Amino acid sequence: MKAVLCKAWGDPETLTLETVSEPIPGAGEVLIDVKTAGVNFADTLMIQGRYQVKPPLPFIPGFEVAGIVAALGKNVPHLSVGRRVLAFVPWGAYAEKVAAPMNSVMPIPSNMPFTDAAAFAITYGTSHLALAHRGRLQAGETLLVHGASGGVGLTAVELGKRLGATVIATASSEEKLELCRRYGADHTINYAEDDFVSAVKDLTQGKGADVIFDPVGGEVFSKSLRCLAWEGRLLVVGFASGKIPNVPANLTLVKNTAVVGVFWGAYAQHGPDALMDSMKQLTDWYKDSHLTPHISATFKLEAAAAAMRSLMNRKSTGKVVLEI
Repeated sequence: MKAVLCKAWGDPETLTLETVSEPIPGAGEVLIDVKTAGVNFADTLMIQGRYQVKPPLPFIPGFEVAGIVAALGKNVPHLSVGRRVLAFVPWGAYAEKVAAPMNSVMPIPSNMPFTDAAAFAITYGTSHLALAHRGRLQAGETLLVHGASGGVGLTAVELGKRLGATVIATASSEEKLELCRRYGADHTINYAEDDFVSAVKDLTQGKGADVIFDPVGGEVFSKSLRCLAWEGRLLVVGFASGKIPNVPANLTLVKNTAVVGVFWGAYAQHGPDALMDSMKQLTDWYKDSHLTPHISATFKLEAAAAAMRSLMNRKSTGKVVLEI
C-alpha cells in the first residue's frame, strides 16, 4: 500500500510517499480501507518531534481517518466488514489502510460523506469535551474562542452556540471573522487590530468571559487570564503559537478562576466512555443537520506536505482533508 513516511524529525517537505506492507489487524483492532484522512496542526508538531507523543521512526503521520471496514481482528463484536466508519489512531492515518483500536472506531451516519467524517472526530470531539465536560459551559454564559476560524476554533464557536452560550470569536482578518459569524459568533474581534482584553470587558460590561477556549497559548493565554469572569474557566487546548505559557497563580486566586487542560486524545485510554458518549452526541447532531463541518481545502495523499504547510502558514480555515 502507499503511505506517507516520516523518517526523521523535520518539516513537511521531508516526508516521503512510499510503498509499505499493509497492516494486519490484531485482537481488538479494525483494518480500515482509508478514503479520507484529516490533517491536524498536531500532525505538524509530531513530524517535528514537538508533540507530546514521539513515535519510533519511521512512522506514518495522521490521527484521524474515514473509510470502510476491510477486516476485523479477534474480539471485535460491534462492527462488520463493509461498514462505513470514522476512527482516530495514535498515528498512521496518511495511508491507504490503517489498523485502528476498536474503541476508537465508530459507524458514521448514512448522510455523512467521507470528507466530513475525516474532518469530524478530532475538531468536534475536542471542542465538545472541552466545553461541555471540562469547561462545564452553561446556557447563558459567555464563551470567548481564540483562533476561531481554525479547525477546533470554528467547531468551538458552533458548539458554543449549540450549548446556549453567547460567543465571542477572535481571528486575524475580516474574512476569517465573517466565517465565524456564519457559524454563530455573536461578537467578533480582530486581534491584529484591537486589544481583545479591553474588547471582551466592553462586550461583557466589565464582567469578562465565563469560559475561554484557547488553542493558541503564548501571549494569548497570558492576556486571557485578565479577561476571565469570576469563577471563569480557561481551557488550555493547544499551543499553535509555539509558546507554552506559565500560569501566575495569584491571578487564579483573585477571581477564583481555573486553568483547565484539554488533551482529547488521552480520553481513548483514560476516559473511553466519556469520549464515546461525546462522539455519539455529536454524530446524532450531525445526522439531524445541526452541525456543518467547514472544509477549506482537500489534497491528494501525495500532496500531504502541502496540506500540512497550509496549516502551518495559516492559509486554511476550518479543516483540511486528504483524499486517498
